[in-house]
Amino acid sequence: MSEKPHSPFPERQRVIPPTVSIAMAAKNYALFLPMAIESVLAQTYQDWELVIVDDGSTDDTPAVIASYLDDPRIRYVRVDRLGPARAKSLAMRLTRCEFVALLDADDIWQPTKLERQLVLFRNRPEVGVVFCRRSLIDEAGRPLPAKVSPAPPRGRILERLFVQNHICFSSTVVRRLVFEHIGGYNPEWDLAIDYDLWLRVAKHYEFDYVDDELVLYRTGHGNLSKRISDRVAVALSMMHRAEVRYGLADEVGPGTIAAGYASTCQTLGYIMRASEPMTAVRWYLRALRWASGRKASLKGLVASLLAGLRRKRVPGAAENASVNV
Repeated sequence: MSEKPHSPFPERQRVIPPTVSIAMAAKNYALFLPMAIESVLAQTYQDWELVIVDDGSTDDTPAVIASYLDDPRIRYVRVDRLGPARAKSLAMRLTRCEFVALLDADDIWQPTKLERQLVLFRNRPEVGVVFCRRSLIDEAGRPLPAKVSPAPPRGRILERLFVQNHICFSSTVVRRLVFEHIGGYNPEWDLAIDYDLWLRVAKHYEFDYVDDELVLYRTGHGNLSKRISDRVAVALSMMHRAEVRYGLADEVGPGTIAAGYASTCQTLGYIMRASEPMTAVRWYLRALRWASGRKASLKGLVASLLAGLRRKRVPGAAENASVNV
């Protein structure tokens, strides 16, 4: 057997990427970033890379991230105010693995999250997304009460998803080929951007989930948590676009379309009922435009009117109430 010819150049080792990339976009979240990054470092599944896109932060975000860059699995890119959709799409494009896990910079993962989710992709090419349940925490990280929700759907979930977005962004792991097929986020919107993404994905791929709370979802801070009416208005626009431009009307049927619009308006009415009952009345009236869900809309409408009457009996309540819609 002849020997291999000697080369004057050293053999280059092939760099094998890890199994899963974690895409994170951050802006002015220096307070929460250490907990998010530490939850990645604590994963029982360690074959990962973390890509962080800093979208022009003006707080201590760069210094916080710099303290973690000794770990070669963590990569950091700073950009100049791209906006949420473009920054998250860039983070996705910079990943290089077969699977992409999504994590907001203010949320926290439980240690077994990646390990338990990646198993569900094995020998199942039809599955494009695996998500899990979430538990709620406040700005300080304290647990918040949450009602028990029914089991989410799995498989082809387009109809259920159109009626209600039950998928938490930070709970998802996505096959890379899904993004290569349907693209990233639509830069037209800055709110509820994951809803538009999941609608496009659900048209082509199956979803599965781990029936456990593996994400701590932080709420009650920042503008996004407070601009509820804006988020719902954007969601309605996304639903209309999905119905007309993405061709979902041909796949989910008029009953589901009506149920989706009615449910979205009812949700905002319910949220606003205690603090802004007359705003809630307006959203319930919008929900009544669609045949689906009229009973629930009427009940919410009556409850909101009664809440408004009670507030009028309290001196100064009417003057101090604010209307956003």
